[in-house]
Amino acid sequence: MTTVAIIGAGPLGRWLALGAARAGFRVLLEDVMPANLHHAHESIRQELGRLELNPQALPAVAFVSTIEDAVREADLTIDCVPDELESKLEILWLVDRMAPPRTVIATPTTNLSIADLASCTNRPEKCIAIAVAPKDLTAGAGPGITLRAAPATSEETVALVCDFWEKLGFRPVVERSAAS
Repeated sequence: MTTVAIIGAGPLGRWLALGAARAGFRVLLEDVMPANLHHAHESIRQELGRLELNPQALPAVAFVSTIEDAVREADLTIDCVPDELESKLEILWLVDRMAPPRTVIATPTTNLSIADLASCTNRPEKCIAIAVAPKDLTAGAGPGITLRAAPATSEETVALVCDFWEKLGFRPVVERSAAS
């Protein structure tokens, strides 16, 4: 089973955590704000009740309060932080230093270059962008999802992230950015 760390328990993080857990992934949902984690826990529990699923049927979702706890065993990390250079660099820097070398870093961004972001890590071959605005993703903008791979992004990374999105019911399309 693939372990997915989701950084940020806002609407996108909650949506991803629920979808990933239903798809059979082990999920570690992190937020530095205890109130956000509590709200995420309640929201996911209520959604399961609305779907008439047993809330206990999701032992695959764990709620953690540090990035280190989230990424320690992760195969894939997805951050749900604002699409701003400073926020992305901080999260990528922390994940890069705390996660095992095998961990893939996926970041939703419509404004930033994945090649530039990846070059700031020690694992550019493990970085990929999810080219969609978070509000479009949670609003059900359709079954397609565009992934942007940097020139350094490995085929193994692309395959792992495509598999994740396919299991969530999306059809991933991969775009490779040109070398700088």
